[in-house]
Formats: sequence, structure tokens, C-alpha cells
Amino acid sequence: MNVTGYDLIERFEQFAPPTLAETGDPIGLAIGTLNKPIQRVMVTLDVRPEVVQEAIEKQIDFIFAHHPPMFKPAKNLISDDPQNEMYFELIKHDIAVYAAHTNLDVAPGGMNDWLADLIDLHHAETMTVTKSRPYKKLAVMVPKENETEVREALTQAGAGNMGSTYKDCSYTLEGIGRFKPVEGAHPTIGDIGKSEETHEVKIEFAVSEQDLPKVVHALLEAHPYEVPVYDVYTIENLSEEFGLGRVGDLAEPIKLQDFVTQLKETFGVSGLRYITTNPDKLIQRVAVCGGDGGKFYQDALKKGADVYITGDVYYHTGHDMLADGLSVIDPGHHIEQICKPKLKELFEQWCTENNWHLDIVSSELNTDPFRFS
Repeated sequence: MNVTGYDLIERFEQFAPPTLAETGDPIGLAIGTLNKPIQRVMVTLDVRPEVVQEAIEKQIDFIFAHHPPMFKPAKNLISDDPQNEMYFELIKHDIAVYAAHTNLDVAPGGMNDWLADLIDLHHAETMTVTKSRPYKKLAVMVPKENETEVREALTQAGAGNMGSTYKDCSYTLEGIGRFKPVEGAHPTIGDIGKSEETHEVKIEFAVSEQDLPKVVHALLEAHPYEVPVYDVYTIENLSEEFGLGRVGDLAEPIKLQDFVTQLKETFGVSGLRYITTNPDKLIQRVAVCGGDGGKFYQDALKKGADVYITGDVYYHTGHDMLADGLSVIDPGHHIEQICKPKLKELFEQWCTENNWHLDIVSSELNTDPFRFS
């Protein structure tokens, strides 16, 4: 089947909704259109001139990037400027560019979970909560004999999922439903003009705000009644929280200096910076935040982290970290390149599920601007 950029992004935004992004983050479609068939998709951390040339050589028609290509608005369209020339090349070769930045960082199963898994953190939790969405309560009345099929249809659509640790949660009450079909109705039970009573059950589910539309769609498809009776309302004391960074525990305590050496191999970097008053201290509770996460270090402290891993730590922030007694490891912003194999794996999974015929490739270029000698 023909796949458009819209098809791919519609599925991706179910995974990492744009509403999770930080205010002002220039995510989304940056260049081109989603309303055209695509065949070859390239995933990349950065969109740089050399990456664009790689895409042209590989006959790519859609670039999916973590870092937006246009953090700042272009002041002019003079092609002598190397940055502008890159935009011209993309447009000339009809290559669309889409970016998912802080929404991918925050999304469950996204950037920060990938990094936490890479360093083998156990019982990882969110470090800095940035977004909160209330759960909804959905209650539906259904004939007793149809209870199982309706309940299963709704749970398959996402109803009853409570975070990542409980699935298919529901509650059932039994009662009597009363109604009178009138002229024009096509009742499943009863006759036109006659009052009817039937044995019904009321099934209640908690539903995330994100899953509600597809759950209601599943309800309407599975329910035997011509006009299903259901209620939806907000649960005031239950919400779904999202945020930056993850905090968890290593399987065993380790000396900070040994952990630093280990991370060089884990992240594939030839050098990194670290901040500490005691390289030999034992550490076990670790916080990690992809990108430039220095300003969130106080949240790592509040979560009891022995050490905080993040990129682009500023000089004066480093002094503040030392004064607060927090050890920090800065392996660089480029460790977010983990997005390339992870996004490729995710997109290929969706291709299989949806019978999409797309070639998904990863950029082979190292876009880290820094070198160590």
C-alpha cells in the first residue's frame, strides 16, 4: 500500500504526542509536506549539510530527526549562507523533514528510557515532571450476555490501562435497564412501542485521555445496542504524569571512577567530563537526562541520585553542582544518537503491523561537532 508522511507521523504522534513537548520547542514538520507518498525514510539525530547530502545520495524522501533543523527562524533566504543552502537542497530534492524533540525525550519508551535501559538502570522513574494529563472514567451499560465481548474490545483498545504496571482493569455492577423503542428505532431487544426491562451490567474503566477516542470507537463498534448508553467524566484524583530524565538504581554499587570508565565504552565516546569531590566514592542511584539537562540537577538531588548524567554542563553550573555535593558525568549531547537504531526498530515494527512498504535507514554519519585528543 502507498504510505504517506501523514500515515507515519499519525502513528508516531500516538507514541510521542506533540502535547508532551516543551513550550516553544519547534517540533513537527519543518520542511516539505506530509501529503505525499514516501518510500525511503532516514532517521538521524541532527540535520546538517552533510546529512542532507547523505540523504540525497541514498534517494531519501523523508528525514525524521530528533533535533529540529530550524531552532531559530531564518533571517533571509540567501543561498550563499551554508545553513540556508541546506534548506534549498532539501526543497530542490523534495525531501520532507520532521523533528520530534522534547516530546520524544518525555514519551514513555522514548529517549530517556532508552538511555536508562542502556546503562541498565533498575526501577527507573521520571526525574522531572513536566506534563500531567487527567484520566477519564468511562462507564458503559451493556446486556449481561454481551459483557465479555464488549469488555474485551475496550481493553484491547486501551481501556483499563493504569500506567505501565496494570492492564485490563475494570469494575462491573449488575442492574436492570429500562427503555421503550419508538417509531424509527431498530432495537436489539424489545418491540416498537412497548416498554422493556433487561438484565444489564455497568462496566467501568479508567482511560487515559490519549486513548479515549479509540476506546469510544471500539465501544461503538462492539456494543450490540443501536444507541449505546455510556458516560465519560474526568477523574479528579488520578492523572498520568510525564517528564524529563529518569532516576533508577544500578544492580550493584560501583566506584564513581570505574563507572566513568564504563560509560565511555557504553556511550562509545573517546572522552567525557565529570564533576566530583571524590572519584572513589561508591555510587548506585543514578539520574540520566539526554541533551542539555544541567538546569534540572536539583531534581536529581531531590530523587536521591548519587550521580547525574547529562550533556553540555556549563562552567558555573558545574560549580553549583559541586557546592551541592552532586557528582555529575557529562558524556556530551551526542549520546542521543541512540535514537537512530531505536527509531529504526520502532518504524520497522509499525511497517510490519500496518503492512507498510517502507525502507527505513539510519544516517551513518557522526554529527558530534567535538573531537578529543
